[in-house]
Amino acid sequence: MTEQATRQAAMGSPSDEELVRRVAEGETALFEVLMRRYNARVYRAVRALLRDEDEAEDVMQQAYVLAFTHLDQFKGSARFSTWLIRIAVNEALLHLRKRRRLVAIDGGSDDELEAGMKLVERNTPDPERQTSEREFVRLLEATIDTLPAPYRMVLMLREVDGLSTAETAEVLSVSQDVVRTRLHRARALLRDELETRLGGQLEEVFSFQAPRCDRVVAAVMARLGTH
Repeated sequence: MTEQATRQAAMGSPSDEELVRRVAEGETALFEVLMRRYNARVYRAVRALLRDEDEAEDVMQQAYVLAFTHLDQFKGSARFSTWLIRIAVNEALLHLRKRRRLVAIDGGSDDELEAGMKLVERNTPDPERQTSEREFVRLLEATIDTLPAPYRMVLMLREVDGLSTAETAEVLSVSQDVVRTRLHRARALLRDELETRLGGQLEEVFSFQAPRCDRVVAAVMARLGTH
């Protein structure tokens, strides 16, 4: 199967269940479709725990191997993506134990007022905005990395990967109430940490940066006939 064909299949039909069945029946090349379909989700879940890109890729590979060799254990009672992410999370936890840096993800709950995380739709950004947005993404990633593992995992699974509360609870082997509590706490911690990191830089929001300044000045001077 060509790379283009697998990408096309990953973006549309067939369903996960059909792919699993066909892989189990011997069409092993189709497992690539499942990997391409969920690579981003699996990476984010593993990366949230390990906080290291190279290690995340290694763990992803091991998780995929395990999923493939235990495909007969997928019974369809949960979504395939949930089943796969749970395998990946367990592999990441095992990796953390091996390097003796595990932070338990089944601690107690904390009560916190919920702070909204809003997604803003933007038009296609110009280069100046793209640079600013890349910098903000890096800041956000670095800030998320500072969160304790219980909150970091729930934040990634719920807000980024889009899993439901029930699916997140299943992946982490906790109750739905624990997921809700941790998500509230994660949002609050993220908000507070961002405010701390930004400090006095808020005055630079929507700053009139040099390229834009040059463009405006040149345009005005041209209209005034001075150039």
